[in-house]
Amino acid sequence: MENARYLECLAADFARLRSVVPLAPSAAVPTCPGWTVADLARHVGTVYLHKTAAMREGAEPEPWPPKALAEEEALTLLDRAHAALLAEFAAHRPEDPAGSWYSPDPTVGFWIRRMAQETVIHRIDAELGTGQPVAPVPADLAVDGIDELLKVFVAYSVAEWGDYFTDVLGDSPGRDYEVRTEGASWRLRSGPGLFTAEGGPGRIGGGAVDAVVSGPPAAVLRWVWNRQDGDPSPGVVVEGDPEAVTELRRCIVIATQ
Repeated sequence: MENARYLECLAADFARLRSVVPLAPSAAVPTCPGWTVADLARHVGTVYLHKTAAMREGAEPEPWPPKALAEEEALTLLDRAHAALLAEFAAHRPEDPAGSWYSPDPTVGFWIRRMAQETVIHRIDAELGTGQPVAPVPADLAVDGIDELLKVFVAYSVAEWGDYFTDVLGDSPGRDYEVRTEGASWRLRSGPGLFTAEGGPGRIGGGAVDAVVSGPPAAVLRWVWNRQDGDPSPGVVVEGDPEAVTELRRCIVIATQ
């Protein structure tokens, strides 16, 4: 996806998020146990400010968040943080350097993509928490989000911070997976200290695997991010060895905590 498209999606999903939060700020968010909708809004605001600082200062600020943010009203914080994030994006070129935990791409463009994906997932959380219909996720954004989760979060995390995955992968017999949606497919491989992800848009799947996850792009995005609560028919089909599926799920959960 082009950076302009990420920004377009970010704008639409932020507007939806901002419109539903006031409907039930004290409601529980089923996909974020322990959070209210207001807590969710505060989280998004603190994330926006953290990435704004990472771009402005060239390093991710630590510790975070500052205590003063907890005293700011959630929607006020969210609005202020969103404005600051957009201003910082506008002040840079996508290729400009930025502080980032993701060493292969420490650029502003990485954060443009990441914040577009962060926002669509959390506006789904807000919709589920407030009991509103989940708005459609554009297919291109959903496919990109699946790709980001599998490669940037899971595969990179296992490679960089493998100790966190020892309980899941230490005794793994080695498994192959396919995640498949319209116009895209990913081949995954797990094993002791190993998780690889290849493929993406335009790839055609095939070959024997231990488990397959398939469905429409938005439904698969929600499955990999565990955002299916409140949707009795998400359209995802999961086939294969249940133990393999559990291993994949556990890897995703650890990588996205």
